[in-house]
Order: sequence, then C-alpha cells, then structure tokens
Amino acid sequence: MTTKASEAPRLPLSLEAYKREVARRKQQEAESDADAIRKRCRSFAGFVKEAWPIIEPGTTLRWNWHMQAICDHLEAITFKRMAPWLIINVPPGSSKSTIVSVLWQAWEWGPCGLRHNKFVSTSFEEGNVKRDTRKTRNLIVSEWFKTLWPEVSLTRTAELSFENDATGTREGVTFAAVTGKRGDRLVVDDPHSIRGAESEAERSRACREFLEGGLNRTNDAENSAIVIVMQRLHENDLTGTLIAHDLGFIHLFIPMEFEPERRFVTPIGWTDPRTEDGELMDPVRFPRTAVEKFKKAGAYSWAGQYQQRPSPRGGGMFKREWFEIIPAAPANCIWVRGWDLAATKSTKAAYTAGVLMGRTPTGEYIIADVRRIQGSSAEVERLLVNTATQDGTEVKGSIPQDPGQAGKAQIQYLIKQLAGYTYTSSTETGDKETRAEPLAAQAEVGNVKIVKGTWNEAFLSELEGFPTGTFKDQVDAAGRAFNELVIVREYAGMLLSKRKRS
Repeated sequence: MTTKASEAPRLPLSLEAYKREVARRKQQEAESDADAIRKRCRSFAGFVKEAWPIIEPGTTLRWNWHMQAICDHLEAITFKRMAPWLIINVPPGSSKSTIVSVLWQAWEWGPCGLRHNKFVSTSFEEGNVKRDTRKTRNLIVSEWFKTLWPEVSLTRTAELSFENDATGTREGVTFAAVTGKRGDRLVVDDPHSIRGAESEAERSRACREFLEGGLNRTNDAENSAIVIVMQRLHENDLTGTLIAHDLGFIHLFIPMEFEPERRFVTPIGWTDPRTEDGELMDPVRFPRTAVEKFKKAGAYSWAGQYQQRPSPRGGGMFKREWFEIIPAAPANCIWVRGWDLAATKSTKAAYTAGVLMGRTPTGEYIIADVRRIQGSSAEVERLLVNTATQDGTEVKGSIPQDPGQAGKAQIQYLIKQLAGYTYTSSTETGDKETRAEPLAAQAEVGNVKIVKGTWNEAFLSELEGFPTGTFKDQVDAAGRAFNELVIVREYAGMLLSKRKRS
C-alpha cells in the first residue's frame, strides 16, 4: 500500500534544529512581551509602573492617586495639552523626585521619541542632583531600557551630565547655579533647604535670582517647560513668590489631610478625589498613626510641608477652621467696605485691600468680597472708584487717614472722587493687633462667615499668619469694616432707644 507524502510520518528534529526552534519561540515571546510593555508605557503613569523595579529593585511600588495626578500633569505638558509652567506641592515621601526628576526625562527620550529634549535639573543640594542624575542615566543604560528603546544611545556620561546621539542632554546643577544653563525642560526639585527657607536673606536671594535669571533659562519661551516640585517651607518661598507674581504657573497642590474649602480644578480637569474633611492622601504609606506624629513634631512644619499652606511662626490670632464657607450672602445685610491703602507697585510693599463685610439681622458677620492690588496712586484711585460703582450706593465705604497734612489732603481728594457714594475716613487708633481683636473674638465663636470666592485662599492664609506674616492689609481692611459695622449697629441702637423714649 502506497502512503501519500502528506501523510508520511515526521522524522524527529535534529538536536541543532530543536535548539533553533526553541530559540525562535523564545524570541517571539520576548518580542511579544516587549510590545506589550511598550504599549503600557505610552502613558507616563504606565512607564513609571514598568520602570520602577529597575531603579528601585528593593522597594515595592505602592501606587496612589497622588502619583497618578503628578504623572497626568507632566504628560499633559509633554503632549502640549496644558501650559508648560507647573508648580507641584506635595508632602515629603510622596515619590515626587523619582517621578519628576528621574523618570520623566527617560520617558520623553524613550517611549515619546523626544531624544532631542534638553533637561536642566536642579535642587538646593548638589548631592540630590547627583543622585537623580545617576538614577536617570542608570535607567537609560539598563538592559531593560536598551532592549525596549535601542535608539537611545548615550555618547557622553558624567556624574552631573550626559548626552545622547540626538543632542539630547541632561545638565545637573545646584539651584544657586541654574542661571548658567539652558534647556527645553527646567526641573526645580526642592529649591530651598529647611534652614535656607527660614533665613529671610537666603530665601529672598534664591527667589530673586530665579525671577531674574531662572525663568529665562528655557530654549523656547512658549513651549519649553518649567516644573517646580517642592513642599512648602515658608509663605515667601519660591512657590509663594511665583504665585504672588501671577506669572501663569499652574498650581497642583496636594495636602496630606483633605481640606474641602481648598478644593480646586486644574486645566486638565483634575480635582482632588477626596470628599471627607481630614481624609488622608495615602493611608497605606502614611497611616493615621504616622500622621499624628507628624503633627506633634510641630504645627509650623505640619502646616507647610504637609498641608501646603505655610504660616509664619508666632501667628495664631485667627484660625482657618473658625470661618464657615457659605455659597452666598443672606438677604437684608448692612454692608461696609473697609479699606487699607498703599500706593506703590513694589512687590515687597504692602497691598491696597478692600474687604466687603455685612451684618445680618441676627448679628452674624459676612465677608463677601476682597479686592487687592499692588499699584500706583492712580491705580489705587481707579480701584476705589470702580469698586464703589460695583458695590452701589447702599454700601458704606471707610478709608483710613494717615496723620498729618499730607494724609488729610489725600483723603479729601479721594472722597471727592467718590462723590455720590457714602465714603468716610478716620485715623487709625492702636496697633494692627488691637484693631483686629474684636473681629477675632467674633470669628472664634463662629460668628463670621465667608462667601465662597477665588480670593478665599489668599485671605485665609493671611489671617492664619497674622500678626507676624509679611502682609497684613486684608486683615486691617477687614478689621476696619467690622469696627465700622459695630459703630453702625450702636448708632442704630441709639436711634431706636431715642424713638422709644419719645
């Protein structure tokens, strides 16, 4: 019987052929695994998860939503879905340096194909710069990375810098030397030491040098990125200084304990996912027992480094929790706009501030609006007139008068410009703390409420820092409005009493 060729029994493979077949199948599996990894690494968060065992082989990755938030905002910068200037404030131990200073560059060079991008990485301490530069370089030259993105080839390596064959670079410098470098990505990771932030001279010098010689260290003013990641150390640290200058930085801040009144939304639509007051950022990494120890270590460090709202030591006349945030002011309030005047554009000088405060028929006090500028005399005048127009004739205005003939002349001029509105002036009596005490007493018993608005955070932060904070203008204006409302109440009481007697 003849057997067809197709049905002929297969002869066993030779040993060499068998080895080649096994190698071929392993290669196919490896390529399939590599493709799957590359696919997961298309997102920055996916890359962080895949690369973590390579740079931190002895540390288990404990993924949390705050890490996803940092990744999402950096990815939005890379793909031009968001303005490229970003400030990130998160508590210590949040993996911020690993994500921002180490992995972001490797992700842009590898999965994103942006090998030409030039990074300048800086921190207050050279040791931190060396550590993160070494981690990034070691990841890029690892077998894992080279297998997945072989096109990334380093041509120069050094302790503080390296370069690839597409002219992409990383230059690591201390924060004090950042003015000598330039790149497509400026990453500032902890610009202040704790001791340096406490020193007014060191802190001010660092902030001034960055404003004058750091903001212009990018190759393209429109598209190059500046990312600052740090915990807050002082109200006038680099974060505070940049926010005060209103330079257009997107601000992502994540406190250890959730504070509902500070909830915000970033341009990519992100908002804090927590809902309960006091809810922890990462209860696995930072359980309640650990958080309570952080609090006991010091109220100042807790407020700044962990809650991202530093207030200077020595404050405490006002506490944030005294003020309930309400959606709108109740009806039938008596309104007064109290002012604290300044007339200079200097960023170190006081502000001109106007606080609108009302008194309800039941005796509660409502802070409904705050206007605040650092401007010239002409700009201050325009602010007063425009605000009076918007407030309307039913709102009384109160302006402080400096002693002496010059102060009297200034007030006479301003009152004349405010013709048609009920504006009066008076000289200040006592120091700022004394003038603020009546308002603080009412706030402590929960009798002062605040209407929700974009000005809330700056106002509450100044209250918390009073009287030792840098600025006191909003507190002074609020104190004037409150004391004026007390006078109005007392005058109304006298009229009522007189009518009853007659």
